[in-house]
Amino acid sequence: MSHVFKRVELLTNLAIIAVAIVLSVVLIKQFVLTKQTGAVPAAVEVSPGEKIPLTEVDWSKNGRTLLLVLQKDCHFCTESAPFYRRLVKETSDRGDVRLVALLPQPIADGKQYLDQLGVSIADVRQVSPGQVKVHGTPTLILVNENGVVTNVWAGKLQSDAESQVLNKL
Repeated sequence: MSHVFKRVELLTNLAIIAVAIVLSVVLIKQFVLTKQTGAVPAAVEVSPGEKIPLTEVDWSKNGRTLLLVLQKDCHFCTESAPFYRRLVKETSDRGDVRLVALLPQPIADGKQYLDQLGVSIADVRQVSPGQVKVHGTPTLILVNENGVVTNVWAGKLQSDAESQVLNKL
């Protein structure tokens, strides 16, 4: 009987060790080895070449329009505020680029949120991210004068992706 008990105890200990190793590997892969970008690529369905279905926006007024799809409760949006302030600064004197903030909250709440971040975007609209085929925020969508998507960036951008956005503008 004691021999059977020792075998069961040994198998139980080995199973616990195996589960601990698998769990450790998964956690290390998830949180240490991967860059945290704030969005899963599958969260964006819109792609270059598609037309954005916002009929109330006059795309032809500008050479390009950068849509900032944000949410008030999104911590990645809040963490990206320094970059958004830089975008505003870089595009404020240009007539060929327009920034439009799209938030699911009422316009007044969206403007208040952007004011709290120090991001002064004049054109703030209440639009569900799903209306522009986006299911994760923040997402930046560059649109040409015909309302056609030319570039999409999802999540909290790393510095190289931020530079790419600025270069495209």
